[in-house]
Amino acid sequence: MASFAKIGLNGKVIEVLSVVNEVLHDSNGVEQEAIGIDFLTKLTGYPVWKQTSYNTHGGVHSSGGTPLRKNHAGIGYTYDEDRDAFIPKKPFNSWVLNESTCNWEAPVAYPTDGKRYSWNETTKNWDLQNI
Repeated sequence: MASFAKIGLNGKVIEVLSVVNEVLHDSNGVEQEAIGIDFLTKLTGYPVWKQTSYNTHGGVHSSGGTPLRKNHAGIGYTYDEDRDAFIPKKPFNSWVLNESTCNWEAPVAYPTDGKRYSWNETTKNWDLQNI
């Protein structure tokens, strides 16, 4: 299955639909994003779609394939045309965008001691979770 993100105002992803891979094949049997977009436009009446890969996260394809648009799109993500990337919603104001992965990162690295932490936006640090 191929996934396509429906892009709304300001690049916001408002829906993600799946299409059977065979629908995307051209006369030579090669997958073409444009064919999928045409299919969805005819089906839904909505013209703005971008293909996304369920196997892509942080610019890496989990099966070793070619990554597509940095991250699999989700509702509420933003499609950034200049980066040709799907960017998740910013979780905290202090976090910064990693340009290579198009994911948000805390300004302080997550502790590597094996314990569980949660981000504290007030102190801009990781708080140990007592569980």
